[in-house]
Amino acid sequence: MKPSIRAKLDHLTDRLEEIDLLLAAENAAADMGEFRRLSRERAELEPVVAHYGAYRRTLADVAEAETLLADPEMRDFAAEEIAAAKNRLPELELELQKLLLPRDPNDDKSVLLEIRAGTGGDESALFAGALFRMYSRFAERQRWQVEVLSANASDLGGYREIICRVAGTGAYSRLKFESGGHRVQRVPETETQGRIHTSACTVAVMPEADEVGDVELNPADLRIDTFRASGAGGQHINKTDSAVRITHLPTGIVAECQDGRSQHANKASALRVLAARIKDVQVRAQQSAIASTRKSLIGSGDRSERIRTYNFPQGRVTDHRINLTLYKIAAIMDGDLEELLGALATEHQAEQLAALAEQE
Repeated sequence: MKPSIRAKLDHLTDRLEEIDLLLAAENAAADMGEFRRLSRERAELEPVVAHYGAYRRTLADVAEAETLLADPEMRDFAAEEIAAAKNRLPELELELQKLLLPRDPNDDKSVLLEIRAGTGGDESALFAGALFRMYSRFAERQRWQVEVLSANASDLGGYREIICRVAGTGAYSRLKFESGGHRVQRVPETETQGRIHTSACTVAVMPEADEVGDVELNPADLRIDTFRASGAGGQHINKTDSAVRITHLPTGIVAECQDGRSQHANKASALRVLAARIKDVQVRAQQSAIASTRKSLIGSGDRSERIRTYNFPQGRVTDHRINLTLYKIAAIMDGDLEELLGALATEHQAEQLAALAEQE
């Protein structure tokens, strides 16, 4: 292990001991904000320090076994112990490198998920509905909450566009690689000749902006328009100007919502979407700078980039970024995304490790 990494790990070990003393102090809970901050920092440091402890114990095992090599009766046993410990060291060191990788500050956040029908007409809208169900089922498995903020339903039961909030710790870390173009190949229910059609949807996964600090919305920069909602929703939704459209004048970014029962509810939802879209533009600008020098799974910010194909006749789902094909389309469409998302996260981690090695 490089001396610089060891020095950093020693510092983190000392910091964990310092935090434990601060949390154990009699007045630790007096400032709840500071108490929560220290608790979060401790939760981040603990696995790193625990793995470093295992690494140091393994080194100590090697040193102890080497002292037994001079004893003829213990030589064979000591040699086996040394070999086993040295085999563990590379694995422990790799795990420590992973734990020390820069952490995405948005990883723990909830997300706003946008799904828009693209080419393919009604079939594309139906596929948008299928994608929404897929992500909703995955969220249920994670015990996350899904709240629809805006939906534009199609005549056949799909969505031309649907925006929802997926609330749960770590939602962004799991779903952030889903942004991009999703293509489907299947025989539509309306197809009488049995021909396979290809259609597409775009998905955008945006970290939810914090209420304080993430995005500052100056009221002078906002144009708020109200209008009569359209579509399903009963008499109330069609008889009042409850729908809200908010335009952020400096950037031209627009968000609108008409699904709430009141203008106040729609305005709150539209502001939430607007803040997330502005934050997303900032995040994608950073990612674009990274992607200009290195391939990145989160992409360059181009939402039209095709990332995945769902081929129903062949029962397969292919992620084009990592050349992974899984023949379990029914399970995936029912929300079983663990293998797919896990492979993407592993590839991203490998990419980060390679970049770190180049810097060193």
